[in-house]
Parts: sequence; C-alpha cells; structure tokens
Amino acid sequence: MTVPPALEGKRCVVTGANAGIGLEIASALARGGADVTLVCRNPERGAVAAAAIRDATGNRRVTLTVCDVGEPRDVRTCCETLRAGDRRIDVLVNNAGIYAPRRHLTPAGREQMLAVNHLGPFLMTNLLLDRLDGGRVITTSSAAHAMAKMDLNDLDAARRFSAFRQYGVTKLANILFTRELARRGRDRGIVATCFHPGGVGSEFGQDDPGLMRFAMRLVRRFLRTPAQGADSGIWLATAPEAGSLSGQYVVDRRVQTPRGQGTDDELAAALWDASARLVGLEAS
Repeated sequence: MTVPPALEGKRCVVTGANAGIGLEIASALARGGADVTLVCRNPERGAVAAAAIRDATGNRRVTLTVCDVGEPRDVRTCCETLRAGDRRIDVLVNNAGIYAPRRHLTPAGREQMLAVNHLGPFLMTNLLLDRLDGGRVITTSSAAHAMAKMDLNDLDAARRFSAFRQYGVTKLANILFTRELARRGRDRGIVATCFHPGGVGSEFGQDDPGLMRFAMRLVRRFLRTPAQGADSGIWLATAPEAGSLSGQYVVDRRVQTPRGQGTDDELAAALWDASARLVGLEAS
C-alpha cells in the first residue's frame, strides 16, 4: 500500500513493531512522514527494527520504547514516557500479540495470552485516552474470534484451558474492546477500529514445539506476507474514508459483521468493567 504524504507532523505509536505486521505498519507510517514510536518487548530487536525503518524510509523521527505489553508495570512506565511533553497521539496501533500453546501465568497472575493480547492494549489505551482525542486506535484482531465463547468469570481460563480457544477469546476481546471504546470515545472524537490480517506467514506459533509449529512451517508458502497482512491496518490508520468506521471490524478493507458474541454490546460493556478491575483501573 502506498501511504499518502499526509502524515507529516502526526504522531503514531505501534506495539509489537519489531517484526511482521507491526514492522510493516510502522514502516508505512514512517514513509508517510509521521513521527513513529515502536513499542517492543525486546530492546535489541526493537533497536534493529527502528534503525532499519530509519534507513529504509529516510525518516529519522523513528524511536523505540521498550515495554512488555503483558506486564501492567511496564505498560504504566511506557505510558508515562509516551505522555511526556503533552503531545497528542494521532494513531495508536495495538498490534502486539502472542499464541501460547500452554497455560502460563504472568508475574501479575494473568493468563499470558489474555495479558498480552487484550489486557495490555486495554490498559495502554486507557492510560493514553487524553492524548488520543481526535485520534485513531487500531487493534489487530483475528477471525479466530468466531470460535470463541467468552466467560467473564473465567477470563484467565483457570477452569478449562485450550490454547486455540483461549487465543480466540482474546481476539474476541479485541473486537468487543473496539466496540466499547468507540462508544466511550465518541465525545473525544476517537475512531476505534480493528481488523483481521488474514493468515500471515509470521512468527505465529513458533513457540509451540508440537503440531502448530510444524503446521505453520508446512503452510507458510501459502500464507500472506506480513505486508499483505498489514494492509488493512495501514488503511485504517491513514485513509480519510476509514475515519467514519468507528466500532467496526474490517477484513481486506471491508467492514464485516463479527461472528458469535462479537456483536454483543452488553458483553462489551461488561468486559470493559471486568478488564478495568483486572488491571487496576476504576470500573465505570
């Protein structure tokens, strides 16, 4: 996708930006002239990515903030850095995400996929709300939401854990978060959207020593490239027409109706309050 040079002076933040879809989105925004902050867990890989974007685009206003999105303390520290200088954020791309084959709890006591894929972006977005007035929040979701059924009393999957099911629950959470953020952010002029990137030949599933890792290697040649997977996210971040799509789920630049519980606005509101309690924010 060719990004129009309309981003000069805009400030953009992209999580999970050291590889794959996040790297492609950050690179496109930098090519458009934006000031881009990469939020990455690994400082070495993040620094390499930032340098590569600067070299490829000629845009020197590409910086790195180190943060593990799954750790609330890291997110709070990161947001203090991002808030410095009272400058608004025009685009926040919540892209960091993982697939974990086994149930693992973070130091904060949360199931890892829930922490990284949903609670981290939820907390970050809330802590930056007053910097996002008039801006866009784009979240990477997945068609995997269609197979999920959310239980607000077992978000951490303590009673029953299936990696595929829990991943789907976190992607459903991305859609519900987007719908509720669109409602709550309307008075602030916030445009909240989410998108399915399609099957992308990235690092997804590489931590799984079993079938998932084998399957991903087997089908990689048939999957989309990270650039193809990033296209809808870049479009949502930059296209004027995407500014009217707040609350929507997008596939290949087209609005689609989410499956299953993805259109349940009462569940979206309840998830927002449950998530606020889990990350230590005041529930409404």
